Amino acid sequence: MSATFKPLVFSGVQPTGNLHLGNYLGAIRKFVALQEQHDCIFCVVDMHSITAQLVHQDLKTQTRSIAAAFIASGIDPVKHIVFNQSGVPGHAELAWIFNCVARIGWMNRMTQFKDKAGKDRENASLGLLAYPSLMAADILLYRATHVPVGDDQKQHLELTRDIAQKFNIDFSGRIRDAGVGVDMMVGEEKVSGFFPMTEPLIEGPAPRVMSLRDGSKKMSKSDPSDLSRINLDDDADTIAKKIRKAKTDPAPLPETLEELEGRPEAQNLLGIYAALSDRTRKDVLEEYAGQQFSVFKPALVDLAVNVLAPITAEMSRLMNDPSHIDGILKDGSARANVLAEKTMTDVREIIGFL
Repeated sequence: MSATFKPLVFSGVQPTGNLHLGNYLGAIRKFVALQEQHDCIFCVVDMHSITAQLVHQDLKTQTRSIAAAFIASGIDPVKHIVFNQSGVPGHAELAWIFNCVARIGWMNRMTQFKDKAGKDRENASLGLLAYPSLMAADILLYRATHVPVGDDQKQHLELTRDIAQKFNIDFSGRIRDAGVGVDMMVGEEKVSGFFPMTEPLIEGPAPRVMSLRDGSKKMSKSDPSDLSRINLDDDADTIAKKIRKAKTDPAPLPETLEELEGRPEAQNLLGIYAALSDRTRKDVLEEYAGQQFSVFKPALVDLAVNVLAPITAEMSRLMNDPSHIDGILKDGSARANVLAEKTMTDVREIIGFL
């Protein structure tokens, strides 16, 4: 029996195709920073992608593009693990066990299911309802202690903790007998827990990156106008053209953030500049207060090309060599499977599977 759980960060990204600047600043860039201080597992959660849409035109390419974005952005697949979820069978096996741990009432309370299923929830897949159970398995298969989460996933992480707690309480005696637990307090009760109570890693607010054509809408891969977004496979000239053509208003940049209210396009470009330069919006505004967009946009072009062009060029290079990406994912899956199988061997013993 060990005294504590080994610190480990699990990060998952669903393969949706057409990664853009919002995906990079909101998630992937934060993951790159995490690897400096933590042992990390980076997973392309391809099994999640069939919960809402069963048939995809090219799921393999979408999966590779997430892995390519990880690596092009600076994630080290040798020091850390980069793999795709379906390459490790333990995800599905533990998810089934967690389907039996979790209660239907817990799943029915998940707001994301209500949002995605819409009014026709009777026609949604069972997988969409049980999605948080698979997410819990993704995390707890590696007994991960921390997960970076956005606001939309906080409720799912709470459910992960509920599942871990119920498993730990229900099987506490068997966990102790098997000598594979960590002593922990659940309320006033001391139990031998097998799974950690995973903590959220909240790295400050993720920048909300809006459309370059309409500052009131989020940047989206589904927008019919390609000028509305910077894709992670755009070259330097395309990035520059899209920023130059970005919608703005005629007024100069103001002195204070309060004066930006009601100017969504100006807010968006300022926010993108701040995020790409790792500065606050207030700091950037102090530098450019009173300047016209004819001055600010060229500065943003230079910054965006400087930061993004090496990433987009490397991503294109990687995507032109799919066998190299597949090799990284295969190696990552093999390494992840060693950890996963250790967990599942203990779980099977705890439950009583022969």
